[in-house]
Amino acid sequence: MIKLSRFLKPYSIPIACILVLVFFQSMADLYLPTLMADIVDTGIVRGDVNYIIRVGGLMLGVALAGSICAVSAGFLSARVSSGFGKLLRAKVFTQVERFSLNEFNRISTPSLITRTTNDITQVQMVTLMMLRMFVAAPIMCIGGVIMAVSKDAKLSWVLVVAVPVLAAAIIVIATRTLPLFRAMQAKIDKINLVLRENLTGIRVIRAFNRVDYEKRRFDAANQELTSTAIRVNRIM
Repeated sequence: MIKLSRFLKPYSIPIACILVLVFFQSMADLYLPTLMADIVDTGIVRGDVNYIIRVGGLMLGVALAGSICAVSAGFLSARVSSGFGKLLRAKVFTQVERFSLNEFNRISTPSLITRTTNDITQVQMVTLMMLRMFVAAPIMCIGGVIMAVSKDAKLSWVLVVAVPVLAAAIIVIATRTLPLFRAMQAKIDKINLVLRENLTGIRVIRAFNRVDYEKRRFDAANQELTSTAIRVNRIM
């Protein structure tokens, strides 16, 4: 992914805007619980309706500002990731056109199709997630711990127990799903292979009355991919 980052250079300004917007969105998300705590501790306990209305209005303003930042960051992230995918696909296509016949036979056409379409789409989605989470995750993690400790240091010890449990769960899930994701890529290649053979050899298939056989062959490859995908999503 680091090697591919050079394709993001044309989008340096939008990426900077995304980072700023995500930062303010994260700060808004962290500030809202504090305002809610003030309403409970001061407004409700003292019965100060004016205070509740005033702080509630501030909460609405902060929530609106955070929503605007989130929508704007999402829009820019989608544009950047889509443009990144476009450049990457063009680069891969240009490179594939230079391959020798031996390289085509070694890599296989279905695999090249998968790499140019599905694989680049996956990289594009990872880029989209990274643009949103690169700033948000550290801020929410560090800011959440600071806010928790500042509000109630004793209660924040719950984090000491919860975070390792959460980390262990993520490691277990990742360990189980990564091999399945690799298997999915191989099965996508297989579907592309079967489909390509059916399309290029349709005259021969019909001439020898092998339509039903090819249907069963495609259904088997399709079912293998479907089963693996369902298993991965159940684990996730």
